[in-house]
Amino acid sequence: MKIRSVKMREAHTQKGGGVSFCSVVWDQKAEHLVTASSSDVSLSIHNPLLPSAAPKILRHHRDGVTALALSPNSTCLASGSVDHSVKLYKFPGGEFETNITRFTLPIRSLAFNKKGSMLAAAGDDEGIKLINTVDGSIARVLKGHKGPVTGVAFDPNGEYLASLDSNGTVIIWELHSGRNLHNLKGIAPDIGLDVSTMNVLCWSPDGETLAVPGLRNDVVMYDRDTAEKLFTLRGDHNQPICFLCWSPNGKYMATSGLDKQILIWDVDRKQDIDRTKFDERVSCMAWRPIGNALAVIDVKGKYGIWDNVIPSSMKSPTEDIPLQGKNSNGFLLFDDEDQDNSVSGSLSDLGENSNGEFEPPTSRKRLRKHSLSEENLDEYEEEGIDLYPKAESHKKRNRSVKENLDNGNVVFRSPMVTSKATMQEAFQSGATPVQPGKKRFLCYSMLGSITTVDYDGYSHIEIDFHDTGSSPRVPSMTDHFGFTMAALNENGSVLANPCKGEKNMSTLMYRPFSTWASNSEWSMRFEGEEVKAVALGASWVAAVTSFNYLRIFTEGGMQRHVISLDGPVVTASGFKDNLALVTHASDCLSSNDQVLEFRLFNIPLGTQPLRGRLPITPGSSLCWFGFSEEGQLCSYDSKGVLRLHTSQFGGSWFPVFSAVKEKKSDENYWMVGLNSNKLVCVVCKKPESFPQVMPKPILTLKDLSFPLATSDLGSEALENEFMMNNMHLFEIQKKMDEMDNAGLDVSLLDDEAFNLEAAQDRCILRLIASCCNSDKLVRATELVKLLSLEKSMKGAIKLVTALKLPNLAEKFSSIIEERLLGEVKKTTETSHKENNSAPITSDSLPSGSKASMLTETSKAYTVSSSKLSTLSFIKKNKTQDSTTDGMNKTAMVNESTNVKQIGGGETSDKGKEEMQAPPQSHGTNIKSDPGLVTAKRGSNPFLKASVK
Repeated sequence: MKIRSVKMREAHTQKGGGVSFCSVVWDQKAEHLVTASSSDVSLSIHNPLLPSAAPKILRHHRDGVTALALSPNSTCLASGSVDHSVKLYKFPGGEFETNITRFTLPIRSLAFNKKGSMLAAAGDDEGIKLINTVDGSIARVLKGHKGPVTGVAFDPNGEYLASLDSNGTVIIWELHSGRNLHNLKGIAPDIGLDVSTMNVLCWSPDGETLAVPGLRNDVVMYDRDTAEKLFTLRGDHNQPICFLCWSPNGKYMATSGLDKQILIWDVDRKQDIDRTKFDERVSCMAWRPIGNALAVIDVKGKYGIWDNVIPSSMKSPTEDIPLQGKNSNGFLLFDDEDQDNSVSGSLSDLGENSNGEFEPPTSRKRLRKHSLSEENLDEYEEEGIDLYPKAESHKKRNRSVKENLDNGNVVFRSPMVTSKATMQEAFQSGATPVQPGKKRFLCYSMLGSITTVDYDGYSHIEIDFHDTGSSPRVPSMTDHFGFTMAALNENGSVLANPCKGEKNMSTLMYRPFSTWASNSEWSMRFEGEEVKAVALGASWVAAVTSFNYLRIFTEGGMQRHVISLDGPVVTASGFKDNLALVTHASDCLSSNDQVLEFRLFNIPLGTQPLRGRLPITPGSSLCWFGFSEEGQLCSYDSKGVLRLHTSQFGGSWFPVFSAVKEKKSDENYWMVGLNSNKLVCVVCKKPESFPQVMPKPILTLKDLSFPLATSDLGSEALENEFMMNNMHLFEIQKKMDEMDNAGLDVSLLDDEAFNLEAAQDRCILRLIASCCNSDKLVRATELVKLLSLEKSMKGAIKLVTALKLPNLAEKFSSIIEERLLGEVKKTTETSHKENNSAPITSDSLPSGSKASMLTETSKAYTVSSSKLSTLSFIKKNKTQDSTTDGMNKTAMVNESTNVKQIGGGETSDKGKEEMQAPPQSHGTNIKSDPGLVTAKRGSNPFLKASVK
């Protein structure tokens, strides 16, 4: 075994001859070496080519430096300290930039991501801050460790962050969501309170393997996606490993142990190829990015360079380095005018007080530079969703993230990704992303689909309908334009493509399925203008372009309207005469929320019935937008929330489905459409978020359900049914009113409304039973007031009587009497107004009316209980003569007016209801006048009362 084969030089003096954790890093070009010690407030920048030259010293911390990190392009140096602060410097100049964040306890670990856009900082606080290096804001705080976090490492592929604490627990985090994917407890040594030793971990350069110190003086390798143990490196270490690092090409690994040894491993062969014994324990190592050397530093603050680590007969450690794509590797540089405020290194210069918390910034510019208050860490859990691209799969990653910088207050040395949320790009509902060599959907709806597949220089488009029996057969077509979006209805299809250079203009094509004339297909071309979304209606075609123009065409191809929109389009959809579209109302909020607006146009009438903000879940984006089969506007966002527009409350969006409530974490729902009661979707197994054309997608129906809170009755299903019925009932009555005002026949809708009212009453009766069983009597009385049918009210009285709740039965009786009296008063007042008479009061009502109502109420107490399912709901007869109907209704409600006094009963048709004397009441002293008559089937004063 070699002993002291590496020449060591003193970089940091240890106080009292003790030991401390020391750090060392190389820059990208191997021209500088940076060292630090937890017992020294200064950082040292060495020139490895001139080891005898004095290093450059940076003194800005007030206590020992415990962590170092260099951005991948070596333009930014970060340091963490026992003084709780993280500082940034220009590199290699060493000019102090900013205190980018603070903790309440010492920092132990720092790491930049592959692009240099994000810095992870962690320490004794047990939380991990993800800091955006563009503006210094905290993008996310990750919490889950139960001890000081001593090691953090970004996955080179930009998908995960791995962290390790002093207890030996490893957590793998998903960056774009902040979720804790894997929690591996106790797999690394427990270092306790020894601050001179740090548990560290490291990803392989290709990102496929995570190396962690093991419990048997070894290194354990874990799979990136499953976190399963792959293999171990076990050799001559006789004490636990305290540091490890991969060679740049991932073929070799260096490990340092508490036994003062460094072993060099051939990872593929799983064996050590060299080793060296040192006088002191080596606390940190760094492979030289160019050449064959390893920099080391021990716990006494001495550093050295081990040259020719790998034998010349073997592959160099920097040969065949894996590539993860082109790096940006930039970081923030503030304006010169701001540097004067930060060169001192004082925490107060950046809005931080002596307690480690931030004071309110005094300007917008300073706000962009500061991290946020320690007291509000939990609020940042939902921020930064768009910092990282969502991966299509764990093996095939999407690394394209668009840049969107807000203003000129930040200067960059090189372009890079920013954490500022970008406005959502335009999309076509029902379309799937481009997949080279595979078919994709240009459109997929409740009616059918349009698919395309790329060949050499052209595409092949097919149109298929789900119902092949009643739909036309459309021949496939060769696409020479490269269409990327489409819309479909029963009459035809519209397709469009984006611009492809200056010569290939954006094209819009309409293709009818059947026509009496030849050559009815038409197309439009846009010079310098690009189609972003298309829609199709009963007799019109619409396209929204990059100029924020809404262009309306007739079915024959005539240009009818050009409308300027006040924001970039997100998507558009058509249904019969209606066109709905979504635009951006403004730039994204600081909370990463999209600000969207929807507009509904009636194309034939040239009107805009609806316009307003489109709500989506915070941190999400819009995934689907369109109409239900009944013509209601709907939206579906990336958080799995479906919203339905209703005219209630002046026009509101109701959340009627949530994927989270389904409690199936391994499924994604790809929206297709919906009807009044069901969501139609394609279920995709995660991580897939959209279906393939082959095999043919299977449509799945999901029940609509409001995201209700957990009820103390345990009756969420009944409450959901009640709310759904109420929403549909409101829409039906609104439609009936509109049709009635237009002079149209509403008989079919009237039947539908009555059936829905009957179903709603059955639901309310079940809720009343649940309230009675849970002793929620006040809630039961509230529900009784919502019943629509008189028969249902009597059924409610029978129910509570059977449950032996006489006080509640009496309450119900008073409610029904009050409603009957109110209906009588309303009807009589209307009659008196028509006769120019003075309005009446309840005291002036005929005594027989009150007697008859009390009779009906008292009868309910003596009737034995029956099952709720046997309750019958009698629909009132429709009369042909409105005058006679009004008089009959008044007679039936009063139940005290003689037929002869009505003046129309004797001349009524056969279809009118027969009149007979009411039965004598039981259990009451009120006697009915034998001269009074009542209807055989009483009128229903409660009908539609709940939806007026």
